[in-house]
Amino acid sequence: MRTTTHAKRLWALDGARMTLENSLLIVGGTGKLTVPLPTFLIEHERGLVLFDTGLVPEAADDPRLVYGELVDEAGIEMTPDQRVDHQLAAIGFRPEDITHVLLSHTHVDHTGGLSLFPQAKFFIQRGELGYGYWPYPAAAAFFRQADFEPIRKIGWNEVDGDFDLFGDGSIQLLACPGHTPGNASLFVQLSERSFIITGDTAHSTRAIEAELPASPDANTEQAVWSIRKIKQLAAARQAEIWVPHDPEQWPEFEHAPASYT
Repeated sequence: MRTTTHAKRLWALDGARMTLENSLLIVGGTGKLTVPLPTFLIEHERGLVLFDTGLVPEAADDPRLVYGELVDEAGIEMTPDQRVDHQLAAIGFRPEDITHVLLSHTHVDHTGGLSLFPQAKFFIQRGELGYGYWPYPAAAAFFRQADFEPIRKIGWNEVDGDFDLFGDGSIQLLACPGHTPGNASLFVQLSERSFIITGDTAHSTRAIEAELPASPDANTEQAVWSIRKIKQLAAARQAEIWVPHDPEQWPEFEHAPASYT
């Protein structure tokens, strides 16, 4: 029987910011909210794993050239230091050091850096790529097919359900459909603590507590059940729930160059 081991280190990499109508992020939300767009790097004895890739690096110079009218709708702000490749460089890594890229889903704030890692193996939940290429019209503005088109030549590893990346329980891509058909969260077991990084399964700790989906979710019922799944797994595994887009929770955790072990 294979025993559960742990990953070596986890870094939260700072990223750009978006300012959105809060009603898009949680049912019943009001006003506007500026949210962080981080990515996460996990060191394992079998490789370096990146969870999500942020915005297109060139958007740091001219976001409108990359994203057009979405800049007005989403209030994109990004400095050169917040490029995912520059965040990696700040802690001593190069894009070519990344061996595995796990994608939570295909919204623009998660897919922008995919082309930086042609040597990596790419993992995504079943059903997500089709939705990324042909999203529902109400959500179409938040997809940029040019981001994930280069990976066609490399090849995706599509997984169906919860997926244990290295077979040791330390890094698990969790199927959490609802926000999009193939939305996923990530479980990371470290030596001293464990995390469930929600991706966009929820956009705030309030959404977790109240089990409230986001307005543009592809399937509201699935979205609520995925939030419940996250809560149940966190309780069972004594894991901390980390909601990357929550601006109030973001300062509570360490960010690169600091890491968790």
